[in-house]
Amino acid sequence: MPSAKTRRILVTNDDGIDAAGIRVLAKALAVLGEVWVVAPEKTQNAVGRAMTLHKPLRLRKMRARWFAVNGTPADCVTLAVCKLLEPTLPTLVVSGINKGWNLGDDVTNSGTVAGALEGMLHGIPSMAISLEDCTRASYAVAGHFAVRLAERILKSGLPEGTILNVNVPGSKKETIAGIQFTSLSQRRYHDPVVEKVDPRGGLYYWIAGERQSWAREKPSDHDAVEMNKVSVTPLHLDLTNYAALNSLKSWEKSLSKEKFTTVSSVRRGTKVNRDKTSI
Repeated sequence: MPSAKTRRILVTNDDGIDAAGIRVLAKALAVLGEVWVVAPEKTQNAVGRAMTLHKPLRLRKMRARWFAVNGTPADCVTLAVCKLLEPTLPTLVVSGINKGWNLGDDVTNSGTVAGALEGMLHGIPSMAISLEDCTRASYAVAGHFAVRLAERILKSGLPEGTILNVNVPGSKKETIAGIQFTSLSQRRYHDPVVEKVDPRGGLYYWIAGERQSWAREKPSDHDAVEMNKVSVTPLHLDLTNYAALNSLKSWEKSLSKEKFTTVSSVRRGTKVNRDKTSI
């Protein structure tokens, strides 16, 4: 394991370079190595793994080893790993501390989780950390648990293709009931579309609603934080439903008997333009 003097730790977030959470996280992790902060210049909540493909990205140096990017968390990690810190890869990527939990199905929307996923895709051990959004919550408490988990990751590593998604209750450190490894809960929103009327009588909408969570399997991340425990959920990017894959294979034979005229004609003579940058 590299020593603290030789480690580089990359920190990002989706709340933006000026967010309180990232300042606390960077300071806390400094005991483990040289911290580099590369984060969006503006809030990028709920952008998921979006990447900027249709405008130039700019790195703006704020101070030593602190950079703002006019893009998403995934952009920030990609720029840091492939340009700013090249050729030396970070030893660890940590994304957070997010203001508000990232539980259950919400992880697919989360820019915080996306920052960690992007680090993992570059072969770097990575984790995301989020704190309950409430008046009693302390970023310092979340920073404490970030350091504890980072120390263990640096010592033991993570399974290949895996990140940790960490959610911390907004309680005093001494009252937190422990750390629990969990599965993702299901998470839905009751009445997710809120309709309003502007001063001119036109309708407009907010995507909001009341969060509702329940466990797929216990213990879930929702169960853990409800018991005032720190939830740690191992995540990976493979979204394949293998049980469904096996059951749907029975469709292959009958579907393959159909005539795919359009596909055949394209293969015979039509040139297909494949733009590798399009998504």
